[in-house]
Amino acid sequence: MPLQLLTFNCHEAWIHQLSYLDAQVEIVDGLINRYQSRWDTHVRPVPENGCLISFDQLQATNRSYDCLIAHNLTDLMDLKYIPGPRILVLHTTLNGRLQSSQSSLNPQVVRALMQNYLQMVGGHAVAISALKGHSWGWEEDIVSCGADPDVYLPWSGHLPVGLRVAHQITAKKEILLWSLHQEAFEAIPVQLVGFNPDIPGVKPSNSWADLKLLLSAHRFFIHTAHPQFEDGYNMAMLEAMAAGLPVLGNVHPTSPIEHGVSGFLSDDPHQLAGFAKSLLEDHALARRMGEAARQLILERFSIHRFAKHFKQSILTAQQKYLCSGKV
Repeated sequence: MPLQLLTFNCHEAWIHQLSYLDAQVEIVDGLINRYQSRWDTHVRPVPENGCLISFDQLQATNRSYDCLIAHNLTDLMDLKYIPGPRILVLHTTLNGRLQSSQSSLNPQVVRALMQNYLQMVGGHAVAISALKGHSWGWEEDIVSCGADPDVYLPWSGHLPVGLRVAHQITAKKEILLWSLHQEAFEAIPVQLVGFNPDIPGVKPSNSWADLKLLLSAHRFFIHTAHPQFEDGYNMAMLEAMAAGLPVLGNVHPTSPIEHGVSGFLSDDPHQLAGFAKSLLEDHALARRMGEAARQLILERFSIHRFAKHFKQSILTAQQKYLCSGKV
């Protein structure tokens, strides 16, 4: 029998991974205090095994769930009257979260509050990377995101243009090392895609199908990130690799990119510009590196590996909930 899961509309690309589980997924939609209150079809369609419900519908239901999946502490507290095992997914580093919100809160205090609340409700935390788990003091369960190369179009790279997918750049300039990006690619043709209403000419893709076309057509992908605040990869980068694009970025201890094999890494903007020009001028080089990037996804970031590991996380959450006496 399929798992019965409940989650909140947040991180559509991450939630879409749940379509690879044998599960029925209800997604609470129309939430306030999010950059998009409704499910953003520019990022992903609603999963085939998912349906959208309102918060009022959730409160009125007497349904039971095999697991409740929260994406932040607000979600977790909104679930306090809904019985069932619960998981808090740690999508960001604690320092990155505090930095982007310009919060003066003490990280140790926030960390302790989260851990105490999880223990009180019999919950379980899952970090999407070791860096994020470590920042929250939670390294028990790390489940990396996954990508499925089979769902992307064959790479052509016929456009001699780089591509970057990033949302809310202005609020995350330091996290994304935006100054490095700007200096390195000032004279390089690069298309920026994402929800950034304050940046003229930049908009999200029209749909996931449109994003797949963009990934197929562009020559390389860009990801830069501050090592203290963010991983050397994100879901946008993983799907670019799955689509066969080489990656340009800064040197980062968690980057999966092998320099000179699946992309180029440098903290020197002039070097990055030179690597970009090499890929723009040498289509065959870009293809070879992109194929290496795609192979890396199959080996380290398989979507089926994600599904297997997250199913185990659900079992762990169920056991913790049972042991907590909350049943």
